[in-house]
Amino acid sequence: MFIGVAMLAPIPFSLYYHSGDHFAFAGAAGGALLLGFLLRRLTHFEGELRHREAFVIVALTWIAFSCVGSLPYMITGAIPSFTNAFFETASGFTTTGASILTDIEALPRGVLLWRALTQWIGGMGIIVMSLAILPFLGVGGMQLYRAETPGPVKDTKLTPRITETAKALWYVYLAFTTLCAGAYLLAGMDLFDAICHAFSTVAIGGFSHYDASIGYFDSRAVELVAVFFMLLGAMNFGLHFVAWRSGHLGIYWRDPECQAFLRLMATLSFQRAISGGSLGEGAALAVSMVPFLLAAIMFSYFGLQRRAWQQGGGDK
Repeated sequence: MFIGVAMLAPIPFSLYYHSGDHFAFAGAAGGALLLGFLLRRLTHFEGELRHREAFVIVALTWIAFSCVGSLPYMITGAIPSFTNAFFETASGFTTTGASILTDIEALPRGVLLWRALTQWIGGMGIIVMSLAILPFLGVGGMQLYRAETPGPVKDTKLTPRITETAKALWYVYLAFTTLCAGAYLLAGMDLFDAICHAFSTVAIGGFSHYDASIGYFDSRAVELVAVFFMLLGAMNFGLHFVAWRSGHLGIYWRDPECQAFLRLMATLSFQRAISGGSLGEGAALAVSMVPFLLAAIMFSYFGLQRRAWQQGGGDK
């Protein structure tokens, strides 16, 4: 049912841009909502979830969401093959960034927004989102949270209740996304571009709806916005929440994981800068490219690398 509701989001953009895919999203949303309602009525669970059951539920949820999320691609004809549509959707939900599409700019605006939205939904984790908006998953919620969440944060509850912890993480995630979209607008993007690229940036996924990716904008301001919010997205969101609640930014430097990440980024950026010929241009390219690689967000890197080659600085 979550995916069905999310499929309604591209409809206003489709109507505004006259892309003609609003009926397809309405049909896909209706089908997803009906399927979710039937599954909810036909299934019932009592008792406490064990770790084994939690891992199975998490795995099946990702597969089910990817299957249902493929519907808009197939109904609109953007990706007629189920295999390819499933791959594109799974790549979005898992924030992998791989794509089978070649002429991305030819796709309808509704499809492009849905493509970016899949990464944003998957960026914080589907299970964490479920825990945030479905109180009835409070039974066994901690097991699902641990099965879904990587790293040491999974053993720490930021609030007394796990559902409140999930909500807190999503509030931080939503706040960063809003700020990122606003920063992209100030950097020169239009509203649609800012929203879609904010989804990909904060989720550190990589989807862009331009063939040249971030390099399409040819703007250092856009690149710096992407770098800043990508770095925030690559950090521990539990750490962001604690820093916000305590009001002390020093928490970031006292965290060993954050220290290691920032030191690695600074070291590689400096190495790239001094090997770039001109120190000024080398530093600018390093600050733009290295963080993209460290956080595995490839959409910006390839666009930037293409621009660097065009300027004759890619092989330096």
